[in-house]
Amino acid sequence: MKKWCYLLAFAMVISLTACTGAAKNEPLPEQSASVSTEVSSQEPETSVPQESAEESLLELDSAEESFPADGSIEAALPVESEPEEETEPLPDPETESQAEEETESDLEPNIELEPKPQPEPETNDKAVLVVIDAGHQAYGNSEKEPIGPGASESKAKVASGTSGCSTGMPEYELTLQVSLKLQEELKGRGYQVLMVRTENDVNLSNAERAEIANHAGADVFLRIHANGAEDSARQGAMTICQTKNNPYNSSIYPQSKLLSACVLDDLVAATGCEKEFVWETDTMSGINWCQVPVTIVEMGYMSNPEEDERMATAEYQRKIAEGIANGVDAYIASRTN
Repeated sequence: MKKWCYLLAFAMVISLTACTGAAKNEPLPEQSASVSTEVSSQEPETSVPQESAEESLLELDSAEESFPADGSIEAALPVESEPEEETEPLPDPETESQAEEETESDLEPNIELEPKPQPEPETNDKAVLVVIDAGHQAYGNSEKEPIGPGASESKAKVASGTSGCSTGMPEYELTLQVSLKLQEELKGRGYQVLMVRTENDVNLSNAERAEIANHAGADVFLRIHANGAEDSARQGAMTICQTKNNPYNSSIYPQSKLLSACVLDDLVAATGCEKEFVWETDTMSGINWCQVPVTIVEMGYMSNPEEDERMATAEYQRKIAEGIANGVDAYIASRTN
């Protein structure tokens, strides 16, 4: 069927061309010649007369692919070919992929897949923990507590302390002033410092103060006090620790005795005050409850007018703080040797 359609279309084209040329008595247009030429160019090299229908059918069979599948005449006419546009060669997919990766890597921010190791905190050989207890408080507490763990004997939880015979300064104020300067001095030397109190209006028993140092795991526990006596001529510094037979914490006696001796020596050297001694006693609940090296520093007598007035000055307080800190340095050095 398709072949007959092709034959009919071809006959109509020939007939139409002949009629048009005869009517106008003019030669066929260039386009028709073009059609004939194009069609004949698609024919095999051996020419066959057009009058033979059977041979024409054979010719159409050989030229079937030159006609469109829908059999339209217009599609069979030759069309002047337009100059081909220059086209760029297709990119190589592999090359293009590499180029894209390079471009993306250039555009992406410099993201670290792994975080840079953080610098380690600076260490200090003196980075030991010192707990400072400024003795006494604004209001004493006369309630009783055992003088040591499991003790049957008890005493007042905490007293308000003495006061300056000349200056009238309460002991709890003096001890806090010196303790704050000592805190600054020790921190300046690289120590970690924990203050039991930083104000006067507190309510902490002696056992509770010791427990603060125990819980913190203090390397050194300094309890800052001032002394008093009926003899107003008495003056100088002393330190206090437990005895080697203390029923509560004799195991830390060697450390506490060494700490007490070091602090006393350097306190006297820094201030020029008189040196008394290291008093060993088991009557101090603030020592008996300790499980860390401890000393009580009695930095001078407030009952002595001259010493009372010296201790009230900021300059002398700084000397006291420097001397105690020197004693801590000496104790730590002796402990590590």
